[in-house]
Amino acid sequence: MDILDTDASRRNSALHKKAFYLSVFTVVYNLIEGVVSVGAGTVTGSIALVGFGLDSFVESLSGGIMIWRFRERGNLSHEEEERIEAKAAKLVGYTFFVLGVYVLYESLKKLILREIPEPSLLGIMIAIASLAVMPGLFFMKYRIGKSIGSRSLLADSKQTLVCCYLSIALLLGLGLNYLFGIWWADPAAGIVIVGFLMREGYAILKEGKAGCCGM
Repeated sequence: MDILDTDASRRNSALHKKAFYLSVFTVVYNLIEGVVSVGAGTVTGSIALVGFGLDSFVESLSGGIMIWRFRERGNLSHEEEERIEAKAAKLVGYTFFVLGVYVLYESLKKLILREIPEPSLLGIMIAIASLAVMPGLFFMKYRIGKSIGSRSLLADSKQTLVCCYLSIALLLGLGLNYLFGIWWADPAAGIVIVGFLMREGYAILKEGKAGCCGM
């Protein structure tokens, strides 16, 4: 029995370490992606690209929360772990709303004022690169989160999934503008994703409250 407990503890510790390094990768990758996206979006006037860059910054924040969550886990009691877990999940949930409100405002403003963005080949390349990286990162986070029962890591994996959806929306919006000159596809792409952002943020916060009540 002791051997089984030791093996389970080692496996759990290894999974926590993987979660930590995935979070570090998330922060580094998304900071770079965010800087490039916001810069390119500002130059071309693309709210979809700026929104995508801001999502990258929000995901960096989410990844930073995960780094804090999984650092020095071995020194925590079960009660302390649960308290940190709930707090981390709540912080991740709020990041969805921060991004959603901004993207909705800017997208509507672009449509109403007819602020036409310039075509952006760089933005298309950024979206393609994100689609190549984010799905795998999502599945790894989700699998580890399920294995160790981490609500906050599962919430963070959903943030990564949002980035996948945003990449698709960004690619469609920028692609239609670049290939066919359909300027409104750019802000429309931003609006499409807002509903998903708000829904996921609400679901994470609601789940966190339910977990607290059940403790």
